[in-house]
Amino acid sequence: MSLTWIIAILSIIAVTLAYVVWNYMRIRKMPEGTAEMVEMAAIIRSGANTFMKTEYRTIAIVVVLVALALSLFVEKTSGITFIVGAAMSSCACVLGMKSATYANVRTANKARESMSIGDTVKVALCGGSISGLSVQAFGMLGLAAVLLIWGGVNHQTEGGGLLIHLQGINASVMRVSTYSLGCSLVAMFNRVAGGNYTKAADISADILGKIRNDLPEDDSRVPNVIADFIGDNVNDIAGNCSDLLESFVATMSATIMIAVILFQKFGIDKMFNPTVIFPIVLAGAGLFSCLIGMLYANVKKMGSNPSHELNLATWISAGLTVILGLGASWLIFGKIDAATFATFEWKASWLSPWICAVLGLASGVAIGSITEYYTSSDFKPTRKLAEMAPEGDAFVITKGDAIGSRSCLLPILMIGIALFISGKVSGIYGIAVAALGMLSFVGTTVSIDAFGPIADNAGGLAESCHLSDKVRVITDKLDSVGNTTAAIGKGFAIGSAAFATVSLIVSYVGNFTPANSEMILNIASFTVVAGAIIGGALVEYFSALLTDNTIESARAMADEGDKLLSVPGVMEGKVRPDYNRMIQMATQGALRKMLFPSVLAILIPTICGFIFGVDFVGGLLIGATIVAIPRAIFMGNSGGAFDNAKKFIESGSLEGHGKGTAAHKSAVTGDTVGDTRKDVVGVALDIFIKTMSTVANTLVNVFRNFTLIR
Repeated sequence: MSLTWIIAILSIIAVTLAYVVWNYMRIRKMPEGTAEMVEMAAIIRSGANTFMKTEYRTIAIVVVLVALALSLFVEKTSGITFIVGAAMSSCACVLGMKSATYANVRTANKARESMSIGDTVKVALCGGSISGLSVQAFGMLGLAAVLLIWGGVNHQTEGGGLLIHLQGINASVMRVSTYSLGCSLVAMFNRVAGGNYTKAADISADILGKIRNDLPEDDSRVPNVIADFIGDNVNDIAGNCSDLLESFVATMSATIMIAVILFQKFGIDKMFNPTVIFPIVLAGAGLFSCLIGMLYANVKKMGSNPSHELNLATWISAGLTVILGLGASWLIFGKIDAATFATFEWKASWLSPWICAVLGLASGVAIGSITEYYTSSDFKPTRKLAEMAPEGDAFVITKGDAIGSRSCLLPILMIGIALFISGKVSGIYGIAVAALGMLSFVGTTVSIDAFGPIADNAGGLAESCHLSDKVRVITDKLDSVGNTTAAIGKGFAIGSAAFATVSLIVSYVGNFTPANSEMILNIASFTVVAGAIIGGALVEYFSALLTDNTIESARAMADEGDKLLSVPGVMEGKVRPDYNRMIQMATQGALRKMLFPSVLAILIPTICGFIFGVDFVGGLLIGATIVAIPRAIFMGNSGGAFDNAKKFIESGSLEGHGKGTAAHKSAVTGDTVGDTRKDVVGVALDIFIKTMSTVANTLVNVFRNFTLIR
């Protein structure tokens, strides 16, 4: 592996992290506003920090136990790389969350001081860029460190655990795989715990404020509202950061593992290093492009239409990635002869991996646009949903379900076509590169996605701190844009999970296929079919588990909130409710319910592999993926449509049916149903299938050595 390339990539990472630190310090220096704003911001920040500290005590124990098991029984250094992966994911999500808790109140204050949408957007985006660029920079930093410290990737089969030595373990591949697994584990914990926290608080706040007591949204008298503000940071920021970082790392890891598989199949030395280094260089080109895109957004004067500037930053990042990716493809593969490309079945010689990367990137942009169409109130589906609200709850739920189901076809069609063409152009390597292409500019997509919850929090602070209506107009405009960017971000996360999981499954099959043999997983085999059926059922069970946990927590918090509202002076606004009691309740509920669903994704493929073998686990992964992807899209898009239909009515856009009307309450019911879908189940399903696939890749050689039923 070329040291020059690694040094160049580390330089880009260093510059990016320096920019992140500069932005973080710049945010910290901005004024927070009135005394009430300072007080509220401190409560939110303290609650978010407490949640993360408590959560990471549990995560740390699990990480140490898993790392110990990997080093003892799989490969002696794999426990260290697993910890590195967990640490990189943790750094990105903690830094992103902290920056958001500083940026939200400063965004509200900038609106109060400047009365300018353009100036206010810049503050929120500055906070969001810390999250987004950290995701890509830390994900690459950990992988580059692993490769640099242990001398890159080689194709020799070697290595073993401290206690046992298994046949077929490639130490360098195992380090890459366990690095990815460390990122997966943290992502799963963050999404499950953060989703339960934020949606239990959000649902209980809506029930308590809008339905039981007819109070305004984000009314500070409702103690659950403050817990909801905190939840936006621990789930929509921290959870999303670890989610997308895990997808990004998984695709790089899968591409590297497939490069090793291709060498074992063809044995051509001159293609080995290029196929290993290309995904890292492409990711580095994407990081540089994201940095340029965010710098543009930082220096450009924003107008009254922030959506235009945010979209332009995305297009700059994506376009520059395409150009730099073309150059990287030529530099890395340009001198290889046509006969070698023919052996690898690359149809367009050195252009082949670049074409696949562009297909993945284009799919990501298209999926974002499709998601926006089905979830934004600017378009017909969500407006039609709002028009159903006067007819009652049943009509709202039924129409929302139809929108969610209808929205599944086009994104999955895009994914399927991109995977098919990529496979035709560059074989199994092309499938992995297409997945990475979609995530190559993840720094920008996460930055703009993080803009949403920061703007949402800013609007909530403006309401709860009794700022003027003119300020609320600005924050509402940002919140509306943020809802769209958040919905697009969820669509992007689910689409990228589909690409990442497919590439991991391909890698898994390659890892248990003997050298010089055709990669085949026989779907006509009863073993594979049995695994697939069970994998699909597990997705439904996992969805139900998360939904039950969230609803139970929401009901308990709503009842507790009623008790706190009944304290004399609270409803009159003379006495502050006990926010700490509600924050503590949300934290304890989320952390108590996070362990079992999170560990499930690790235990299922592990137990099934030991008992039934590699073919059964292959079927398990395929069945889970086929069920989870449309399920996640349905959950995300129906939930987004419910949310924006409610906001469409609250804005007064549905004539004769504003806040407090029967139609509004029906829309709130729809939003309550959608909250669990889009922010708990939908976003956790993609990590569920990625984590299972990563575990399977890590333990595939263990399954080959130890299987109970043969």
